[in-house]
Amino acid sequence: MTGGKFEPKAPVELKEPVYTPISVGELAKANGEGDKCYVAIQGIVYDVTGNKAYQPGGSYNVFAGKDASQALAKTSTKPEDVKPEWQHLEEKEQNVLRDWVTFFSKRYSIVGTVEGATNFTPEYAAKLAN
Repeated sequence: MTGGKFEPKAPVELKEPVYTPISVGELAKANGEGDKCYVAIQGIVYDVTGNKAYQPGGSYNVFAGKDASQALAKTSTKPEDVKPEWQHLEEKEQNVLRDWVTFFSKRYSIVGTVEGATNFTPEYAAKLAN
C-alpha cells in the first residue's frame, strides 16, 4: 500500500500541524461525545471530528480519545488492543502502522501530542525536540 492508495477521494485542506501537549485526560474527553474527536497514533494527536466512523456508534469509535497505535498496527478494533505501545510489534505490524500514519496524515490535521508520550517515532521525537 503505497503512493496513490492513500490519497483521499476528495481534496482535504489540512491545518498547519500543532504540537501542543494534550494530557491523556483531555485526549480521553475528545471521544466524539462532545464537540471534539481525536485519535492519537505514536503520540501524535489527529482531529477526526468530522468522520462519523469515529463518533459514538461508529465502527472506529473504539479508537476515539485514545492512542490507538497497537490496535491500528494489528488491524484490530478490539478494545484490549487499543494501546499506545507499538515498539514491541513485529516488523510487518510496524509497517502496517506506518501505513496508517500516512493515511491519517493525508486526511486529518495534527492538533497536538500526547503529554508524556514515550511512543513517538525517532523522526517525530527529533522534530519535537527542535
